[in-house]
Amino acid sequence: MSDPIPRPGAEPARAGVPEHGRVPKYYLVKARLEDLIAELGPGGRLPTEADLAQRHGVARATVRQALRELLLEGRLRRRGRGTVVAGPKIEQPLSLSSYTEGVTRQGLRPGRTLIGLDRLPADPALAERLDVAEGEPLWHLERVLRADEERVGLESTYVPVARVPDLATEFDPEGSFYGHLRARGLHLGAADERIETVLASPREALLIGTPPALPMLLLHRRSLDADGRPLEQVRTLYRGDRFSFTLALGAPPA
Repeated sequence: MSDPIPRPGAEPARAGVPEHGRVPKYYLVKARLEDLIAELGPGGRLPTEADLAQRHGVARATVRQALRELLLEGRLRRRGRGTVVAGPKIEQPLSLSSYTEGVTRQGLRPGRTLIGLDRLPADPALAERLDVAEGEPLWHLERVLRADEERVGLESTYVPVARVPDLATEFDPEGSFYGHLRARGLHLGAADERIETVLASPREALLIGTPPALPMLLLHRRSLDADGRPLEQVRTLYRGDRFSFTLALGAPPA
């Protein structure tokens, strides 16, 4: 199979060719499949592994490795016993807007499935983050995130019971938590957020409906109210194959 990657003007980082010039066979197949993905468009069905192996003159194991990488990157999706081209990733803005607002802006239907709403005493770490006494009661709200009925993440929210005492009786667990706060006169003023890549635990992977080997984007957020008081601590797992994050940057002050 001829090398389809090196070409005039190609950026080395994009071309993927190491300095020694040797490229693994699976990567060459992956490059050809990327061209096929662009040709087919979202929803297009790929040929079978056997057909692809014959077309590119390689073993099925080589094709399987190329497909595995494209699946992990979110370029392809399994559908039944076949493989289809995935649509664009969900772009979630890094801002004080809620998940509901971010997904709705892209024309998708947001949803959440309640896993649990429990009261628990604040441990030392949460007490420090939320500026409450150790042992003070907190709500722990855990929900699976959905977009057009597809499970795409898992959200855990911790908030002092004293700030939102009616959460267990008045809150719609499929609705926006930030909308519930605003309706009670609690407005967000600022937040600090940290993002890292992780693998889901077996429990998390089961709840989200993904294989444990799928990379996840983990967001930790502590939100402050308009008066600068800590209001919530949130831990959210997003599927790495379905999400990307955007942030508008401005020039630093002179």
